[in-house]
Amino acid sequence: MWNTSFFISSIMFGIGLAMDAFSVSVANGLNEPKMKHRKQLLIAGIFAVFQFAMPLLGWFCVHNLARVFKVFERFIPFIALGLLLFIGGKMLVEGMRGEEEEKCDQCGLLCFSALIIQGIATSIDALSVGFTTVDYNFLMALVSAVIIAVVTFFICMGGLLLGKLIGSRFLGGSSIFGGCILIFIGIKIFIEGVFIK
Repeated sequence: MWNTSFFISSIMFGIGLAMDAFSVSVANGLNEPKMKHRKQLLIAGIFAVFQFAMPLLGWFCVHNLARVFKVFERFIPFIALGLLLFIGGKMLVEGMRGEEEEKCDQCGLLCFSALIIQGIATSIDALSVGFTTVDYNFLMALVSAVIIAVVTFFICMGGLLLGKLIGSRFLGGSSIFGGCILIFIGIKIFIEGVFIK
C-alpha cells in the first residue's frame, strides 16, 4: 500500500543499510583528505547505486529464484568480510609504507575498482531486504530502492566530509586508521551475519 508507513520504512531501510557505507566513506575521506568534490560525488554515487540495485535484486530473487537465493544468502557475510579485509589490508600496508601521499594523486582504474569492491561489500547484505519487501509489487520495490539510494547518497557524502576533516588534521596515520575501520566493518558484518541472525 502506498501510505506513510511505506515511505517511512523505506527511509529507515536506507538509514540502516547506509551505516556500513557511511563508515567506509569516513575511511575513504581519512585516506584521501585532499579528495576533490567530483570524486566525493562519484564515491557516494557508487554506494547509492549498489544500495539501489541490491534490494531490487533481492526482491527479484525472492519472486523468481527463492531457493537459489536462500542457498547464496549464507555466504553473504563471508563475501563482505573477504572484500573489506582485502581493501582495508591494502590501505593499512600503504599507510605503513608511507604511500598515502602518492595514492592521493592517483585516481585511475585501481581507485575505481576498489570503490566497486567497497560498494559490493557494503551493500551485499541489502539483498536480504528483498525478503521484507516480498509483498511489494515491482513499482513499490523500485520506489523503495530509489529512496534507499537517495538516503545512502547523502549519508555517504556526510561520511566523506567527516573523514576529510579528520584526515586533514591527522594525515600521517589516516590511511592506517581508515584501513582499520574497513577491517572492523568487515568483521562486524561477518559476526552479525553468522552469529546474530
